[in-house]
Amino acid sequence: MAIGPVQLFRLAQAGFVLAREGAFSIVEIEDLPPGAALGVRLARLFERRRARKEDRGERISAALNRLGPSYIKLGQFMATRADVVGEDVADALGKLRDEIAPFGEAAARISIEHNLGRPTDEIFAAFSPPVAAASIAQVHKAELIEADGTRRAVAVKVLRPGVRGRFRRDLSTFYAGAELATRFDPQMKRLKPVAVVDILARSVSMEMDLRLEAAALSEMAERTSGDPGFRVPKVYWAQTARDVLTLEWINGVKLSDPAGIAAAGHDPKLVARRLMQAFLRHAMRDGFFHADMHQGNLFVDAAGDVVAVDFGIMGRLGLAERRFLAEILYGFIRRDYLRIAEVHIEAGYVPPRHAAEDFAQALRAIGEPIHGQPARDISMAKLLTLLFEVTELFDMQTRPELLMLQKTMVVVEGVARSLDRDFDMWSASEPVVREWIEQNLGPLGRIEQAASGLGEFGRAATRLPALLEHGTRVAIQLDAATRDGITLAPETVAAIGRAEGRGNRWLAIGVWVVAALLAYLALR
Repeated sequence: MAIGPVQLFRLAQAGFVLAREGAFSIVEIEDLPPGAALGVRLARLFERRRARKEDRGERISAALNRLGPSYIKLGQFMATRADVVGEDVADALGKLRDEIAPFGEAAARISIEHNLGRPTDEIFAAFSPPVAAASIAQVHKAELIEADGTRRAVAVKVLRPGVRGRFRRDLSTFYAGAELATRFDPQMKRLKPVAVVDILARSVSMEMDLRLEAAALSEMAERTSGDPGFRVPKVYWAQTARDVLTLEWINGVKLSDPAGIAAAGHDPKLVARRLMQAFLRHAMRDGFFHADMHQGNLFVDAAGDVVAVDFGIMGRLGLAERRFLAEILYGFIRRDYLRIAEVHIEAGYVPPRHAAEDFAQALRAIGEPIHGQPARDISMAKLLTLLFEVTELFDMQTRPELLMLQKTMVVVEGVARSLDRDFDMWSASEPVVREWIEQNLGPLGRIEQAASGLGEFGRAATRLPALLEHGTRVAIQLDAATRDGITLAPETVAAIGRAEGRGNRWLAIGVWVVAALLAYLALR
């Protein structure tokens, strides 16, 4: 993309705020080219004294909060990139929440009337001031009167006014920053910063249309209708539009309150296990998962089920990515490092010029230290960081489609550990991963894949007559065109002549310029 003065000015503004808050202290100068290292040293001259006493995560969190909602979203997204920002900063960014001041009840009522075509008091029997506010929307508690006269408590989510324009402007700045980073540091190409912004842009654009969030809720409800211990709120479509989403009000205990969960008669350890297994089912079985599963978006209801809300950010995985995830997890569980290496190479993530045995040796250095340790000491975040470091040695390119999955897995593990300090990621994962592998990679799965392949072959065979007819037509036309030699139209010949003339002129000018430079140098 073209980087104009406006983007450069906004980058400079953001850079100044980051410098003032001490965010550049997270950069390891020794790893930078000389020019970039000098720039970081100059930026650190602007640091506030108080910022130097804070840890690295607090510094960058403070800077992003000052820069506003778009940068908070960027920070949350960069929590997926421990390989770029470091594990401690990624951990701090993972806890970053876009809890900001509400925009007021009056503005929300105007938006509801504009989107639903009727005054708020005609739609809802009761409507409260905002009960929660974030960078993109805020939530109100309201009541609907159903056809049988029942009053039903609902949550009404209203998009923040002007938010689309703000994000559009800031995203252009993020693209400019990613482009500049790639130009000035060739090593950044492996990390694909522009692709990272692409993913952020897609997820934010979907968050801006609350009908899409309603559709995600509806799809998730269908896919998980038979799942034990997990559910999602009901959507009220008649009271939903682009900027307004109405759904079932959840009476439950937030997962950020383990004591409250226990007081309500539920086992926090069981809740932690249910949460992890639900996430893995969604990711591997469905290839469709909630990608923002932090504690504020998760509740335990009276039945002990985990209930997820805020479906603005969703992740999708194809069958190849799901197989990759399952085999990687299962490989670490079974300590089959050679199979993990082969999966990376088969998927095209690691170039085949690297020997699977060499890659397996490096993976063993990651996997063996975690076996035999207490469950509380085994961190998925740490494992993923080490995996990034090893795959870099074997020329693995960043896989944008896996970033959201990795980030969500780390967040879910963190929530589970807050409920159970001895949470064992591996024992919780093993039944779900094993079931998926047996169904998809075992004998039954192979038969289903073969049947699917036959179906594809049959569909291709039905197109074969049309393809043969098209090929015959092309062959006849080509034969007619070349029977007496290829004849060019007069206008084509004239165009070629003009192009050749322009080429010759520029060639002549180039020769004279070179000659003049040589003469000048000779005279010097």
